Amino acid sequence: MKLNVVLEKDEEDGGYVVMCPVFPGCVSQGETKAEALANIKDAIEGVLAVLNDRARRMHDSDQVVEVDV
Repeated sequence: MKLNVVLEKDEEDGGYVVMCPVFPGCVSQGETKAEALANIKDAIEGVLAVLNDRARRMHDSDQVVEVDV
């Protein structure tokens, strides 16, 4: 899966802030661009795990179907 993220230099504190507009509130940071991007990837994976868990609990197991995106 490929998602667009917004990477901004943090002029006040240094480093970078990065957010994923697809998932409001999914924001991370890092001292370098590479670190910020690695951190937002972890944050996105966490959001997806929570959403998948919620979907599994909402439906019977034979109603939940996994798809590759």
